[in-house]
Amino acid sequence: MPQTHVPVLAGELIEALDPQPGQVAIDCTLGAGGHARLVAERLGPAGTLIGIDRDPVAEAAFAELAAEVACATRFLRADFATGLEHLRAEGVKADMVYLDLGISSMQVDTRERGFSYAYDAPLDMRMDPEQDLTALEIVNTWDRRRIARVLREYGEERFADRIASEIVRRRDLHTTFELNEAITAAIPAPARFAGGHPAKRTFQAIRIAVNSELDSLDAALPTAWELLAPGGRLAAISFHSLEDRRVKRFLADRARGCVCPPELPVCRCGLEPEAELITRRAVAPSPGEVADNPRSASAHLRVGRKLVEGEAA
Repeated sequence: MPQTHVPVLAGELIEALDPQPGQVAIDCTLGAGGHARLVAERLGPAGTLIGIDRDPVAEAAFAELAAEVACATRFLRADFATGLEHLRAEGVKADMVYLDLGISSMQVDTRERGFSYAYDAPLDMRMDPEQDLTALEIVNTWDRRRIARVLREYGEERFADRIASEIVRRRDLHTTFELNEAITAAIPAPARFAGGHPAKRTFQAIRIAVNSELDSLDAALPTAWELLAPGGRLAAISFHSLEDRRVKRFLADRARGCVCPPELPVCRCGLEPEAELITRRAVAPSPGEVADNPRSASAHLRVGRKLVEGEAA
C-alpha cells in the first residue's frame, strides 16, 4: 500500500508497545496506516487490529491495509473519543491502545483542505469533511474576544489580541493566504519570523478549535485506559505541549497511587498505583529521523502499562 507519510517514532512505538501474536490493538488515529501496519505484522493471524479515524481518506487506507495483513481487522469512522466510547460500550478489551495526535501529512499536503499556511486554499481545516464547523466560520463569525481566547489557549500566541482584531477588521476572509496576510500584518515586524512562520500558532489554534482536538483527547484518555486489559499499554505521540501535558498528567496520575499529604507518616487514602510508566520521560525522535523527516522534530512519545491488580509499580 503506498503511504503518504512516514510514521513518526515508529521503532520506538513498537518497542514500547511490544505487540505479540494473538493480541488486540486499537489504533485511534489511523491516518495512512504506517503505525498500524507495523503493529498488524506482529499480531499474526490470531490477533485483531481495530482502526479509528474520522477522515474518509483513512477509511480507504485501512481497507487496503486490511486486505494485506494476516490479523483480523475492523474500522470505525469516528473521532477517537467517540470510537473508543463505542468500543467500551461493546465490552471490548485491548492489549494496546495508541494515538498519533494532531494533523497527518496526508491532510496537510492536500492543499484544498486548507490546513496549511504554505498553500492558498479555502479556509476549511476539517478532519471530518462532513462536520459543519469550518475555519471559515470561526474566522468570519466568532467575535474578537472568542477568537483571541482560542489563539491564546490553543496556539499560545502572545499577539492573540492583535491578530484577532486584525482578522475581524479584514472580514470577510475566504482563503488561507488572506488569513496569512491578516496575521502577518498584526504581528510587529521584529517578531514576525522569530519563532518560525508567523501564522504557525494561529493556524494550529484554529485547527484545534475546528476539530475539538483537546476536548476529544481529554475524553479519550480515560476511556482508552478502561478498555485496556490488565497488563495492557497506552501510548500517545504528541506534537505540541498542549497535548503532551495532558498525556503526561494522565499517566502520572495513574502511576502515583497515594495522594495523602507528604506530612502524613502513614498512607490513609489507600490508593494504589494503576500504572507503570514505560517511558519515564517523553521519547523524542533521533537526530537521524529528524533529518530524514523534519516534521517529526516536535514529536514526543509517552507510554504507560496498566498494572495487574495487586502488582507493585
